[in-house]
Amino acid sequence: MPRKVKCRKVCHYPQTLEFLPQNNNAEQEPILLTVDEYEAIRLIDRRGMSQEQCAAFMQIARTTVQRIYETARKKLADFVVEGRSLRIEGGDFQLCNGSSTGCGCVDCFKQKLYEKYKEKGEDIMRIAVTYENGEIFQHFGHTEEFKVYDVQDGKVVASEVVNTNGQGHGALAGVLTALKADVLICGGIGGGAQMALAAAGIKLYGGVSGSADAAVEALLAGNLDYNPAVKCNHHGEHGEGHTCGEHGCGGHH
Repeated sequence: MPRKVKCRKVCHYPQTLEFLPQNNNAEQEPILLTVDEYEAIRLIDRRGMSQEQCAAFMQIARTTVQRIYETARKKLADFVVEGRSLRIEGGDFQLCNGSSTGCGCVDCFKQKLYEKYKEKGEDIMRIAVTYENGEIFQHFGHTEEFKVYDVQDGKVVASEVVNTNGQGHGALAGVLTALKADVLICGGIGGGAQMALAAAGIKLYGGVSGSADAAVEALLAGNLDYNPAVKCNHHGEHGEGHTCGEHGCGGHH
């Protein structure tokens, strides 16, 4: 029986998910770079880590990092030489939640959130809403605040406004993970951010507007008006090639 693949820790979801050459041939299959392969490239080639340091950061064996890295470099070479499109998706990974044992970043904002919100009862559902002056902020990737609601027995028992500390786009999924959010209510949201939320196991209710408090009450009452096929119409939100998708660590392709 094959051994279960261990999830590779990824700091945050990539902001750009697709790269297209100027003379792109639509008939050619795109090169697929997995999110964990992207992370190995980011850590080794961008941040200058050794393979040993990268392995410690991603919480996997050095031999695994070596294999991932070599595969990723080959795909990047094919992308440059063959002029095919490159898409980042899939892989066996889990987003960093900022825990002291799992986060290797220095002064990571998620660490403070994790320490503050890690104690959450099993009977608590935590709802996060993109927030601005009492209303649902309409562009997920640019939200500066979440309002977080703790729900027990179908009723809101606590709420608090949390600053995102300048995080944006795919990094916000990591913020929500550190907050231990189960649900997100928002307005417009790009496909890349949707994939990041799916990777974090956060239920999405998008395309919602109006009062944040009223939206949460509507969700609890079972009559929230939301759009399951929401797309962000803000030019800065989605970038090129963001498409919707789901992720389950160790069980998807």
